[in-house]
Amino acid sequence: MGGMSSGEHERRLARAAELRAARASGGRRTHSTDADEEARRKRNKISDAAKADYLIRDAMARGEFDNLEYAGKPIPGLGERYDPDWWIKGLIQREHITGLGPAAIMLRTEDAGLDQVLDKQYREKQVREIVEDFNTRVIEARRQLLGGPPVITKTRDVDGEVARWRERKAARAAAAPARPAPEIKRPWWRRIWSRPA
Repeated sequence: MGGMSSGEHERRLARAAELRAARASGGRRTHSTDADEEARRKRNKISDAAKADYLIRDAMARGEFDNLEYAGKPIPGLGERYDPDWWIKGLIQREHITGLGPAAIMLRTEDAGLDQVLDKQYREKQVREIVEDFNTRVIEARRQLLGGPPVITKTRDVDGEVARWRERKAARAAAAPARPAPEIKRPWWRRIWSRPA
């Protein structure tokens, strides 16, 4: 502060605040009384720790610390070994972000759910395209030398997957209850013209 003590600095800040308040009140200059000066001296004698303690007790009395998220529960991650990527892992978990990670793990996850994806398709061409795309990505992941876990996911036989898809589709169709044919209602003008006279 250029040779100025912290007490002197605080007094100057307080004086500047008084002058700003005087300007804001319409230019009328207010003179501090002896009582105001005495109250200011008492406030300055209180330590920062005592001020913090007072503020915490006041907030507790108002109930601002009631119903905190981890009240009575262990703090997550406390006591575990240090992980330099803790914040990104927490973000992924909190926001339920998917699609990020090493190719080997992502392909294993996709391989586990590939049958459900194929069962949602309506045409054989779509099934073939999905399996061919999956196989291409598995082969590309095996060729990359970026590190990470090894790619152990196997490619799938396109014709075999199409045959399995047809079998599952036929089994679902056989298991589904037969719906009655909807009653065809003739247009109003045909009903009028077809009436006997």
